[in-house]
Order: sequence, then C-alpha cells, then structure tokens
Amino acid sequence: MPKDLDVTNWARRDLFEFFRSYNNPYFNICTRLDITNLLVHLRKGQHVSISLALHYVALRAANEVEPFKYRLKDGKVIVHEIIHGGTIVLQPNESFNFAYFDYQQDFHKFITAAQQSVDEASRDNKPLTADSSENRIHFTVLPWLSFTSFAHARNLGTEESIPKIAFGKFFEENGRTLLPFSVEVHHALMDGLHVGRYVARVQEIIDTAETSLESAS
Repeated sequence: MPKDLDVTNWARRDLFEFFRSYNNPYFNICTRLDITNLLVHLRKGQHVSISLALHYVALRAANEVEPFKYRLKDGKVIVHEIIHGGTIVLQPNESFNFAYFDYQQDFHKFITAAQQSVDEASRDNKPLTADSSENRIHFTVLPWLSFTSFAHARNLGTEESIPKIAFGKFFEENGRTLLPFSVEVHHALMDGLHVGRYVARVQEIIDTAETSLESAS
C-alpha cells in the first residue's frame, strides 16, 4: 500500500512547494547509455527482446531509487511500494497501443510476462487501452531516431507526476554501442541529483548484465 511522505520534515519541502505551482514543472534529461555489455550477454543464446531487457533494467533502477516512487495526489506526496511499467507497442496498421506489465525482480519471469502483454497489444484489432494507475513508469520507444532531445505529451496544470522514459535508436561509436535515453520527471518530486543517481544505476546494471540479470532470476 502507498504511504504519505512527511513533507513537513522533508529536506526538499521548500523546493516541493516552489516547483509544484509551476505551469510546466517537468524537466527532461537526455543522455546516452553504453549498452555494449547488455547486448553481448543477450546474444549468448538468450533469445530475449533487447527492448524488453532495457525496460526491465530501467524499471528495476526506478524501484531502487526512491524518488521515482513518489507521486502527487491531492496536494500530498505519496510513496508507492513497487513501481510497474507500461510502454507503447506499434501495431500492423502503424497506429500504436499500450502494453502494461508488473515489475518482477526475476528477470526471466518479467520478460515472459511482459512479452505476453506486448504480443496482445500489438494486434491491430486490439482497442486502445490506457491504464490510469499512478504506480507506473511510462516508457516509449523511438527506434528510428538517435535523438539528442525529447519532450513528452503532458496534461499541464494537473498533478500528473509519473516519470516518462524514452529509448532511442542505438548506434556504434568507437567500438561501443550507445543508446539515446531520455528521463522526464516532476521537479517538485526530485532534482537532477536524483536523476543522475538513477541513470548511474541503470548503467551499472547494464555494465554487469551477466551477473546482475541472472542473479535476479
């Protein structure tokens, strides 16, 4: 069950009050992840979707960096125990739908369940479904472009506070495989320090994929 954060004694109380009154309180950081080690691991006969593996890593890190569990609700900050995920899925008619999946620390169990959700959402006769749950990360994929900046559709002036994360088209540079990675969050709930910790944790899981993914299975 989610719990209320004690905002009164929160070190960021003043920043929370300052930024939550903004018409556009979101900030976005775009960076690049080195996914070389992850690709090497997955290509050892794993038969695992690279995209879903990236979703797992990003979601796992979000469950380890507490501010990514914070959400605004009725003027308060609530903290969810576990954060799940949702992503876009391209359909045969070039429209898209949403696939939702629960976080499981076991990598292979997560991949199996997420793949089922993606397969179902990819059917062209599947009606558009939107899950309004707050305990999710909203993911998107843009595999056609190696972007250097990114902005998401938002309902400005609301308490929408779900982090939004985007993966771009990976590319080779100096013998390494790099992936554009966008993280957009609500400034009332966290700062660049926290996003920096989050990105560092994502990269750490990727760098140690052979042990970090299998030890979580």
